Formats: sequence, structure tokens, C-alpha cells
Amino acid sequence: MASFAPLAPSPPTSTAEARLSLTELLLACDAARPCAEAVVEWLTVHARAAAAACVAREEPGGRLVCLAARGLSEAQCASLEPQQDDTRHPLVEALTRDAPHFLPSPRPPLPRGETAEGLFTVPLGHAGSPPVGLLLVWASGPALPSEVSWVASHAGPFLARQATGPRGTGGSDLFRRIIDAVVDPILLTDLVGHPHLANARAEALLVANPGSSEGRRRAVRLNQRVLAAALASTASGGVPGPSRREVPLVDPVEGMDLLFELVTQRVYEPDGREAMVSVLRNVTDLGRATQALGESYRRLRATEREARSERHRLDRVLDSVADPIILSAPSGGTVMMNDPAEKLFTPPPNAGRPAQRRVRTNHATFASFLANLLGAEGSLRWRGQLSLVDPASGATRPMEAVASKVMGDGGELTGIVTLFHDRSEALEKARLLERLREVSTLLEARVQVATAELAEQNEKLRRQAIQLEQASAAKSQFLANMSHEFRTPLNAILGYTNMLLQGVSGELSPAQKRNLTRIDSNGRHLLEVINEILDITRIEAGRMPLNLSDFRIPELLQEVMAEMDPIIARSKLAVSTHLAPRLPQVHGDRQKVKQVVLNLLSNALKFTHEGAVKVSAEYAPSTAMLSISVSDTGIGIDPAQQEKIFEDFQQVDSSPTRAYGGTGLGLSICRRLATMLGGRVSLQSTPGQGSTFSLHFPRRTRRT
Repeated sequence: MASFAPLAPSPPTSTAEARLSLTELLLACDAARPCAEAVVEWLTVHARAAAAACVAREEPGGRLVCLAARGLSEAQCASLEPQQDDTRHPLVEALTRDAPHFLPSPRPPLPRGETAEGLFTVPLGHAGSPPVGLLLVWASGPALPSEVSWVASHAGPFLARQATGPRGTGGSDLFRRIIDAVVDPILLTDLVGHPHLANARAEALLVANPGSSEGRRRAVRLNQRVLAAALASTASGGVPGPSRREVPLVDPVEGMDLLFELVTQRVYEPDGREAMVSVLRNVTDLGRATQALGESYRRLRATEREARSERHRLDRVLDSVADPIILSAPSGGTVMMNDPAEKLFTPPPNAGRPAQRRVRTNHATFASFLANLLGAEGSLRWRGQLSLVDPASGATRPMEAVASKVMGDGGELTGIVTLFHDRSEALEKARLLERLREVSTLLEARVQVATAELAEQNEKLRRQAIQLEQASAAKSQFLANMSHEFRTPLNAILGYTNMLLQGVSGELSPAQKRNLTRIDSNGRHLLEVINEILDITRIEAGRMPLNLSDFRIPELLQEVMAEMDPIIARSKLAVSTHLAPRLPQVHGDRQKVKQVVLNLLSNALKFTHEGAVKVSAEYAPSTAMLSISVSDTGIGIDPAQQEKIFEDFQQVDSSPTRAYGGTGLGLSICRRLATMLGGRVSLQSTPGQGSTFSLHFPRRTRRT
């Protein structure tokens, strides 16, 4: 049988509450080890002890054993258990004293980081009797803390009473098995209700382990309070014999209310103290049976009242139904009807002959309908369509009537209930539904005609798309051929111009050199335009191949800066490069990456009049993407124009008087080349503050 212990209380907020909590734990313990564990834990928390332990004599044999410890390792706990013949051990000597003793050099020493100047050995036991154990407290001074003295004075008697075996379990196992076998809860308590012993059934009602749910803990706490109050009241009565009273408790598992008969008897414990033996007999079922009998009597009286008002209730129910209802006798006569039925089968006040004639017509029609049900052997229900007349207005009201036989307990016919339902709304809905179907059919025919026309238009569009593709291909082929034809003589012109500038045909005058330089500059500009047109046509025609190879970004940017060095020198701008550390080797089309960077850097130099231009490269390992950005402090681009500049032959200023030249193909080619590399070109710009164009492409380009 498990030890009977109360709930572990919440951390107390004052010394008095802490002492009260420990006292309740000690009163509930029926074994030495739980008692010792509660004491040492309390000392380390509330007495601020660096470490604490509790040792006691083991019976039989008298050897010291460590019941509980806090702040000590297993090896240190083992050093607190001397051999039986070791009479010089400090703890063995401390047991011969009847007062606390301070050892300046604690044995064993505390772990590194813990400070303690000495060890207090406080004897535990009954006053005037030899100690049964020691309370060991490691403290920082020779003055014994008051909390330690208080704990020793209260824990000593409990330890002396409970430490009667090698593990401090106490009692007889046979006796415990006997009381655990009893189905009724049995308790041994003192006169104020503090438990000393309990069987398994009592523990199920009054004990909650530390791991129990909060609901069970609350139920157990409530049971403990109710039982303690009942026992204290019985003890104060002073009745010498058995005492009986009813006690309401709660089932901690199901949460149900239970009723017990508490039978108590005063007894004396071996030490002469007066105690109380209590037996709880579950009388819940008896109480419930008494309650059920009273409830049955109350229900009988309520049934009598309901029977008297049943007819009135039925009348109100029938009147609340919007459809007419008639209850007829087996002979066909009317027993009762609701208000809607009375409007059809009862003449209105001061009705004339036409209204009375209409009512008689309705009665005749209804009687003919009931005859069908009464004439149908074995049929309990009859459904039919009736045409009744409104007595007041004379309007015809199409009705659906459903008549059902009401059979008695012996199978005899006791009545007929007929329910009428006005079909005017249903007929109108059916007419509207038919009209809707006609309109739907007409609409479906029109949709089919429109679908055929749409298919014809789609076919025309498809043919036009084919023609446009053919025209685009022819245009691309024409531009490619013409660009090639333009580049051949233009390269010759540039070559001869360069030869003349170098003085191959003789020395030139300054005016001649100036004119030839202008010819060379405009020729190279024309060659650049032709190359851009050729690149666009090759990309559109799918003839721009990918030449993949391994290369490094620093060397590529170094080449770009070398090629742009003359233009950088003329611009007088501060151009710098910034490379992120540990840029990886790239597998892609080196020439296309270089062409994009050259174009972005050229644009930055072109549209920046003063300030600086920075070329930076970064790598994102998480996405395996590289970014080469060109930032300038130029004129910037309005947000409304930022997407437009990536289209073919588009510039921010497309007027004939624009300040900046160009074909408007550079950024379009950059975006197309970036797409071929599996990347993209992004733009961040603020008008008047500058722009940042970035090429984002994967570290390894895949062929498509």
C-alpha cells in the first residue's frame, strides 16, 4: 500500500505558511524516507542551507543510512553511511550527543562553487530518548539557524515513530494487505483529522500524486477538508461509542458527487495517544434511489397537471400551424379543427347564402376524400388533390390533402387527422420553372451560335498569328542579312579611316585628322547599332548559342574596366569596384555576362555627369545566385518609365530633340541575354539621385 501523503502545496509566501505546509506533509507521511525527503527539501528552500541530509539508524543492526539528501552527489551521500564498527566516525559520535553540534570542517566537503564554513549535526528523536537519527545542515556560520531548530523539533518525533525498518516503511505487510482488500475506505487519524494510516480505497479519495491533474488535486483537497471537519466535529462531541454521520465527497476520477456514511470509533495507539478509526460506507446509490423515488412522485403530479392542460395545448399547437388541419371521428364527423381550417369549413359571421353554399361544397368534397381512406382496407394514409373554395372571396384554392388514420392500443380506429397544403404557390413556381426552361433553351441556342462565331474568329486569329510569325521571321532574316551586308563595307571604311589616321598615306593636316576622327567615331557608332540589331534578330530567331565555360568574376570585371578605361578617363568620374569575399567560380557564358556588364557600365557613364559609379559583385549561397550591380549618381529614372526602358527601341526620352542618343536596344538585349543565362536584370532608381542596375544569374547555367 502506497504512503498516504497530501497534495504538494504551492510555494508559501511567508515563513508561517511554509512551516504550516511542512507540518501537513509530516502529519501525512507514514514512512521515514518521504518524511526525510520533505525535511531536507524544505531546508534547502526556506532555510537557505547550502546542502542538507537526513541519516537514521537502520533496524535491525543499528547502522547509519542516508534517508534523503539535497546538494550532495551519490559519492558524498555514501560517505554519510559509516561502517558498523567505525566508532570514530564524526556522525557516530554525534549520535551520542543530545544537542546540536557544529563541525568547522564539513565532511564530506561540498562541491566546488558552494560555500559552507561548517556542518551542523542535529539529533532527531523523542525528547528524553536516545536519538534515532541526525539532521545534517551545511551552513556558513557557527550559529544554528532558527529554522533548523524548528524543523528538528517537529521532524524528530515523526522519524522516531516511523523509522522502524531498513527502509522506514513501518507496519505489517499482512495488515496492510488485509485493509487494502476491504472495499470501504478505512482511515486511522488523530482527533483533529490528520491521517496516520489509510487503505487503498481511502487513498483513491484522499491522495493525489505530484503528477496528478489539477482537477484531481482540487477534488482530493476538497475531500480532505470535508473529512477533517467531520472528524473534528465527531471528536469534539465526546461520544464514547461508535458515531455515525453522512459525509458528501467527490470522486477524484469521474468528478461525480458521492455520499458516504462515516462510522468512527476512538482507539489508543501504542504510544498511548488517542486516535480515531474511521470507515466510510458508500451510500450514494441509496441516496440516489430515495431521490429518484421523490422525483417519480413529482413527475406523477406533473403528469396529472399536463393531462388537464393537454387539450388546451393541442389547440394552441394546431392554431399555430399555417396549414389547415382537421381531426375527424371514425364516422367522418369533425371533432376539432384549427383556425386556417375554420376559414374553409365554417361560414363567416353574417355570411350570405353564397358563402354558406361554398362551405357545404367544401364539406362534400372533404367527405368524398375521407370515403376513399375509409374504403381502402389496410391503408393507413391517403393522399389526394382537392379543389376547395374560399367562402369569403369565392376564389378556388387547389389543395393537397394527406389523411392519416389514428389507431388505438388495440388496433381500432380512433380518429383521422387530415392536413391540407395550399398548392397555389407550388403551381405558380412550376409555371415559372417551365418558362425558365423555355428561356434557357433559347439562351442555349444563342450561346451555340455565339460559340460558332467565336470559333470562326479564333481560326482567323490563328491564321493571322501564323502570318505574323512568318513576317517576323522574314523580318529577322532580312535584318540579319542587311546587318551583315552593312558591317562588311563599314568595317572596310573604319579600317581605311584608321590607316589614314595613322599616316599610312602621308601626313594629314589637323583639319583632315579632325574630320577623319569624326568619320571613325560615327562609323563605330553605326557599327554598334548594327551589332545590336543583329543581336536582337539572332535572339528572336533562336540562333544565339550558349558557349558555357568556367570563369571567375574578378578577371571578367578587370577586363571590362580595361576596355572602358578610355571612356572612364574622358568622363572624369570616380569609378570603383567592390567584390564580396570568396566569390566562387562560375560555369556559364562568359561573353554574354561580359556584354551585359559592359552595356550597364556604359549606360551609367553616359547618364552620369558628376559623382561616382560603383561596380559590385556578390554571391548568395542559399540560392546559388550571383549578382553584378552597377550603381551611379546620375539622372535617375521615373518609376513610371522603369519598365518601358527594357522594351525594344524604347528610351525615357524618345523625342527627336532628346539629349541622349542611342537606339534603345541596349537594355532590351541585356534582359534577353540574362534570360538566356537563367537569370534576370533588376532596377532600383530614384529621379535625381541615381540608379542601380543588377544582373542576377545562377552560378551554373543550364542549357535549355
